[in-house]
Amino acid sequence: MIKKIARALLTERQRNELLIFLSQLKSLAYTGDTFYCNCCNKTFSKFLPYGNQPRTNARCPWCLSLERTRLLLCYLERETSVFTPGKKILHFAPERMIRKKIRQKARRGDYIAADLNPALGDMVVDITQIPFPEEYFDYIICSHVLGHVPDEAKAIDEMYRVLKPGGEALVMTVIDLSNPATYENRDVTTPEERLVHYGEPDLVRLHGTDFGRRLQRANAQVEEIDYSLRLTEAERRRLSTGNRERELIFRCVKTTL
Repeated sequence: MIKKIARALLTERQRNELLIFLSQLKSLAYTGDTFYCNCCNKTFSKFLPYGNQPRTNARCPWCLSLERTRLLLCYLERETSVFTPGKKILHFAPERMIRKKIRQKARRGDYIAADLNPALGDMVVDITQIPFPEEYFDYIICSHVLGHVPDEAKAIDEMYRVLKPGGEALVMTVIDLSNPATYENRDVTTPEERLVHYGEPDLVRLHGTDFGRRLQRANAQVEEIDYSLRLTEAERRRLSTGNRERELIFRCVKTTL
């Protein structure tokens, strides 16, 4: 009943803000120093379970960041110039805390937080029809989007189109590490069927270890990065950086033909 009342009285953006507020209140029950979230700079006795098959110590109690978000932020801060003012950045399905940190550094108009849902981004953008000119962005951040896009190839082509030469698209997705080929079944159409076949009710495919090849184009170099290996064992444990199924980073650099 409370959820029905909230939907009737509040916008989706307001409901999301309320969820964060309630989570922050509940996080007081997890006071401790065993785990550290680099997204909100807070420590906890444990992280929360999360997922259709719940993963232990996955979700930050305060800011709700997941393993992949914490690892991606490590990479962005240590290995890129994303936080350097003057870089033009397109961020699909923006993670709330990463969006907040980039926006604090970016010049006005240089950072675009894009999503099909206006409650989740600053600008409504279809990744298969990006409304920007060629060679416009220095960086594209696209985490856990392509598994949901029916025309994946067109989305990838569009990202390369709007990247500057030398620009980088940083892409992440769910990967079945035991499968060398991406699994797609056009007969799977309902959320219930997708949950069974792909592990999530809104995925349209489950990527295999061929994901890097799917990102490859003639004008691109693709590097698969397991960034957790560049952290110390203590950092991996304290940040809880996952099991690689959701955390691999694919660095796609646009080259000139």
